[in-house]
Amino acid sequence: MVLLKSKDAYRLWLKIERDLPKVERLGIGNKIDSTFLEFLEILFVSSYTALDKKLLLLGQAMSKHDSLKFFCQIAWENKLIHTSKYSELSAHLEEIGRMLGGWRKGLQTKLPAN
Repeated sequence: MVLLKSKDAYRLWLKIERDLPKVERLGIGNKIDSTFLEFLEILFVSSYTALDKKLLLLGQAMSKHDSLKFFCQIAWENKLIHTSKYSELSAHLEEIGRMLGGWRKGLQTKLPAN
């Protein structure tokens, strides 16, 4: 479910990225895009990984998620992203963050304490 929601958020990002000025698209736009793709890759891999390794990958995914929110905020603060588009993307990212937190909590209860 979190992977599907993340793919939807990436689809929205692609629409936003098209409207960025060329210089910014090649700078912060590329940074956001590559971070998004790395985030999606980690989520995809973690969905097929053994339970004991998922928690580590989930930590990496959460770190990428935080980076995504940070770079999107920078783009918005510099008026590269319209407020309405930023709000929509932020709502997606916030929901994804809640889902990641729930996934982590669920994994922590399934794994035996060492």
